Amino acid sequence: MKISFSTLGCPEWSWEDIVATAKDFGYDGIEVRGIEKELYVPKAKPFLPGELAGTKKHLDELGLSISCITSSCYLHVSEKREQYIHEAKEYIDLAAQLSAPYVRVLGDTDPQPGENVDVQGVIAALKEIGEYGLSKKVMVLIETNGVFASSDVLKEVVQKVNNDGVGVLWDIHHPYRFMNEPLEQTYNTLKEYIKHIHIKDSIVRQGKIQYKMMGQGDIPIKECLTLLKRDGYGGFISLEWVKRWYADLEEPGIVFMQFENYIRDMWNQI
Repeated sequence: MKISFSTLGCPEWSWEDIVATAKDFGYDGIEVRGIEKELYVPKAKPFLPGELAGTKKHLDELGLSISCITSSCYLHVSEKREQYIHEAKEYIDLAAQLSAPYVRVLGDTDPQPGENVDVQGVIAALKEIGEYGLSKKVMVLIETNGVFASSDVLKEVVQKVNNDGVGVLWDIHHPYRFMNEPLEQTYNTLKEYIKHIHIKDSIVRQGKIQYKMMGQGDIPIKECLTLLKRDGYGGFISLEWVKRWYADLEEPGIVFMQFENYIRDMWNQI
């Protein structure tokens, strides 16, 4: 098991701050989801052509890796599907240059299920970008998000895509919170496809989700880690602290340190 944090949790930090914090706090990697005001990662300064080689060299020197590059490619939006396929390929190109193994895409807009999602269109798009990813040795991951938070729906999609370049990013929060799926059910349904994991905690108050630091909500984090350790999971567990979308959440410096201590201690106690 390795740990990373998503840059979604530190939207005001420079790349230098992000890298220094990951190293100082004992993280194994960084999941890139925008840097400062630039959400489209291929256009972020550290990854521009003149900067990219130096960025990779510095990460290598520090023993840090990019666990996943997380895109905003919404494959269900039919009128923009070609645009998002093009963007996904740009993300794959960047991932290949950074030796990052995964690029995340989405099949629905929001964590909660949308309506009238074009599942067949998502499958067709995944086939195309999955093939492209294979050619670059980068795997495309579709997240348990929206209607695809249903493990049965997502398993059927991945099986229909039938491409070794496509896997699953298991966000443990969404199937549990929005589909009322027990973690073990989600995991057992999808485990042969799971390559990367998002963890976050929350509670529900008056019908609204409130995101919390690890252990302060009611998402069964320990159950998740127990399942993963039982099966010898060696990939990344990544904190997705959604501060870019919810500015009133606790500051990243506090949350990132607490997550590292919490997850490693719990993993070692299992």
